[in-house]
Amino acid sequence: MKKLAALGLCLCMTVGVMTGCGSSPAESTEEPAAETQESETAEAPAAEETGEEAQPEGETSDLSFAFCTNTLNNTFQSSMDTKFSELCEANGISYTCLDPDYDLNKQLGQLSDVANSGYDAVFIIPVDSAGITAGLAEIKDAGIPIFNVDTAVIEEDIEAFVTQFVGTNAYMAGQLVGEQMTKDYPDGAQIAVLDFPSNESCVDRVNGFMDGLGDNADKFDIVAQQDGAAALDVSLGLADDIIIANPDLQAFFCINDPSALGAAAAVKAANKTGEIGVYSIDASPDGKQALLDGEFSAVAAQVPLGIAEYAYNAAVKYLGGDTDLGGKKIYLDSHLVLEDEAKETINDWQ
Repeated sequence: MKKLAALGLCLCMTVGVMTGCGSSPAESTEEPAAETQESETAEAPAAEETGEEAQPEGETSDLSFAFCTNTLNNTFQSSMDTKFSELCEANGISYTCLDPDYDLNKQLGQLSDVANSGYDAVFIIPVDSAGITAGLAEIKDAGIPIFNVDTAVIEEDIEAFVTQFVGTNAYMAGQLVGEQMTKDYPDGAQIAVLDFPSNESCVDRVNGFMDGLGDNADKFDIVAQQDGAAALDVSLGLADDIIIANPDLQAFFCINDPSALGAAAAVKAANKTGEIGVYSIDASPDGKQALLDGEFSAVAAQVPLGIAEYAYNAAVKYLGGDTDLGGKKIYLDSHLVLEDEAKETINDWQ
């Protein structure tokens, strides 16, 4: 009956929010926070730093940009599309967004179209990090700079085809949540982890979380660590079972908001809201609402708007002749979203 009740709660919750994290190759094991040479954590360069003057509104530039996303069927990617569109419109740049809706073959066709259409720069979120090599090669051969955003392609393809990768510092996000949990539970706690081990960015979040526990790590008893598939429905079922099997459970760490929303629904169905904390990463509009409603104990931010702005400015700078972009890989800072920020930005990402 508890599972049925939890599923009923789940149907009342928004399920459109999905992870913005991405897959990287198994051989790429470096943690973003530890990178010192090729990768840097940075703030988006201001337009005046690009070497290009912004076009007066209404004027037309000769430039044309394309955004090849993996889907527009969630607010993370659609918020990036909106930001790219706003920046291009403000500067008279022609802009196109191509949406394969998680269909790899469709995305490969779209990448081929981009290569043959004479765009000046392309921003890409891969459907499959290891599966779009041929499309990247076509675009590279056409002389079009590639800005890989949010979800990294495989390491070899970054080196061979990508001008710059820009994403959120996933390790830092996990570390911030781990540090917050040690403050909330100074004597330690029984906790469960809902991870997503097939996704390298989400693995980085878990590694960051574990390191964030720091010297207090031995005080935390991880009673369960299971693959929530970064999905609300899967995480809901797992969380329900974990709560039943561990009556003294005190907290969940979840790798994204959909997973955490599933855990929160299970906690609520078990009448343990306030007794079992839920810690998340994303700070989507739904995640912020959950924080304000007391269903989340803490949430660290992903920054899709920041990624879009950084990548856009980097593209303008590169096309203006300045190829010093500050690193092959750029990881933008995460931060804990507190109640004031959640209230002010409840309908938006950051």
